Amino acid sequence: MRFDIITVLPDLLTSPFAHSILQRAQKKGLAEIVVHNLRDYATNKQKSVDDYPYGGGSGMVMQIEPFAKCIEYLQSERDYDEIIFMSPDGQTLNQEIANTLSTKGNMMILCGHYKGIDQRIRDIYVTKEISIGDYVLSGGELPAAILTDAIIRLIPGVLSDETSALSDSFQDGLLDAPIYTRPAEWRGHKVPDILLSGNEAKILAWRDEQQLQRTKERRPDLLND
Repeated sequence: MRFDIITVLPDLLTSPFAHSILQRAQKKGLAEIVVHNLRDYATNKQKSVDDYPYGGGSGMVMQIEPFAKCIEYLQSERDYDEIIFMSPDGQTLNQEIANTLSTKGNMMILCGHYKGIDQRIRDIYVTKEISIGDYVLSGGELPAAILTDAIIRLIPGVLSDETSALSDSFQDGLLDAPIYTRPAEWRGHKVPDILLSGNEAKILAWRDEQQLQRTKERRPDLLND
């Protein structure tokens, strides 16, 4: 699976993809992440990619031409299953979306900045718009990194224990149950006896009960959905 990320701040994405699971996925050849500097496709000597908005108003708008040139160049190299724009007014990212996208092939992710991007880019090229929450960040780079992480960890072979992703929160519509490790007792706080019993059936039943209880307390909206 290949991810092409278009941004005006490529250095901001260096660290998120250079460590841990995402780094291992790339070394294994299971995922390829390529970051493109939008300024390389600017049409002026200053390499600027923004301009004032038509109709007035505050902020600057990212121009159509640099994005179009970059997108069309990448499309001439390969086909893309999705061209995604990270936007606060997009569909809110959830586990179901991540699961679906993990079955795709090549993806392009557009990172906005300043006030946003020319609407015509969204109308002509973008196939999906995704938000990571009801708030606004300085740009789409961190949301793009979050989306990429959420997808790549689901690719078969990325995690050393492939069943781990299947038991994550939200995979079955519920939050995960509490988890513990050694020591069994720490400063008077004990691990629940059921987890030390070795009775797999009872442990699974306890975890199911805990998942439901935690979801009722913390995210009852998930049960309504």
